[in-house]
Amino acid sequence: MDRLVKVEAAEIIIHYLPNNNNRSSSLPFKVTNLMHTMSVAVHVTTDPPSPLFLTSHSILPPLSSSHFTLPLSPSPTLDPSILPNLRLTVRSTMLPTGKADPDDLRRLFSKPGVHIFRDASLPIFLVGLSVARSLLSLPQFHPFLLSKALSACSPSDSSSLLLLSAASSSPVPVISALIAAGADVNVRDSEGKSPLSLAVLSGDVDAVNILVSSGATVDPAVDRLMHVAAGMGWTDVMEALVVCYGVVNWADLTDDLGRTVVHASALAGQLGALGFCVVSASGDPDRADVNGWTPLHCAASEGHLDAIEFLLDRSVFTKYAVTKRAMKTPYDLAVDGGHEHLYEALRLGDALHRSARLGDAHGLESCVERGVAVDARDQNGWTPLHRAAFKGRIEAVRSLIECGAEVDPEDHRGYTPLRLAVETGNAEVTLCLIAHGARANLKGFRGEYKGLKPGFYFPAKYSVAPNLIGDCFAL
Repeated sequence: MDRLVKVEAAEIIIHYLPNNNNRSSSLPFKVTNLMHTMSVAVHVTTDPPSPLFLTSHSILPPLSSSHFTLPLSPSPTLDPSILPNLRLTVRSTMLPTGKADPDDLRRLFSKPGVHIFRDASLPIFLVGLSVARSLLSLPQFHPFLLSKALSACSPSDSSSLLLLSAASSSPVPVISALIAAGADVNVRDSEGKSPLSLAVLSGDVDAVNILVSSGATVDPAVDRLMHVAAGMGWTDVMEALVVCYGVVNWADLTDDLGRTVVHASALAGQLGALGFCVVSASGDPDRADVNGWTPLHCAASEGHLDAIEFLLDRSVFTKYAVTKRAMKTPYDLAVDGGHEHLYEALRLGDALHRSARLGDAHGLESCVERGVAVDARDQNGWTPLHRAAFKGRIEAVRSLIECGAEVDPEDHRGYTPLRLAVETGNAEVTLCLIAHGARANLKGFRGEYKGLKPGFYFPAKYSVAPNLIGDCFAL
């Protein structure tokens, strides 16, 4: 004989309600004494033993039956770690006298031995919102237990769990289980955040994908999901979100400051997101917010050189755009932030050209010391030496040459500094350039002079020193 009683149940289910004054218990299950002539004592407990439950003892006369429940203890504290392996155990032993008080029964079952029969071992499933939340806190996902727990949850309960799971980067099967249990993928918490927005905030692209495929939507009027993803550089999340916007051009959507996703990418220095916005979605790199800040202003204020170089390659005028109140250019913001590595890209090249134009040798040297390329070109291909030569600034010319400037650079039209000095009649500059290696027979002297004898045919209107010019061409 391997058992004394028969248990008529396949599983034990208890709806765990921690705020229910501890009155929760399982549904009754029937236990029948299989002995024809002998009473048996029955002990109902849990394995592993847990203070969460109350154990019970009873005596069954021969062939009689009784119904048992598994109640929770008066002060239940749910330990999530017991949930995966929790079982109900029914043990029995023969009781010839048919009588015993509770203390006798406790002593009887406290001593293991062959007289104790293990008649049944049934899985215990706690269900309800608190149980589901506890299961989600476990390091390992238990899909079957979660589905059991969710069976006693309302759609509202499942929706609250979906918000929690989306915020904590729960595995996709968890999110799928919650959606299958009736969770609303577009529910909002007290702060107006949806599961999708919480998944975006956590950077979980898998969660974003499952939510989007399950019908999650975006409200462009309140959701700034693309801004968030762009600011973190999560281009995979951005790609997953695109379908939510339908025909709406998400790259043009603005936040409360009038900033687009391009602004958000630039402010955070997220080059990948910036490229996705501008190149893939045709986002406007020149758009200003309500305060006049362009994406270039944003990048400059935070010192993001890569973003600045990207924007300068795609922007026409924002290098010189000013903010509305302080009237500051991106260069000014870089100076305010102490971002010296941005100076050349944003303005120091301009400062170098300005110093060359004004003949400010000290300003030239200061710019070069701060890292500006001495041959930095403007939009016409002029270097500072072109500008100094054109203006006849001999001290600036000397200073630039001493700083390593190339003496024969050509602009977009093929003009060299020497030709500019000649055409403007700056003899001292001309001599200085020649003395430092500038060559009069370079193609900078082309066009109307090709094939002519410069000493005789050089246009008089260009020369105030004919002999000098002739000497230049003869070199």
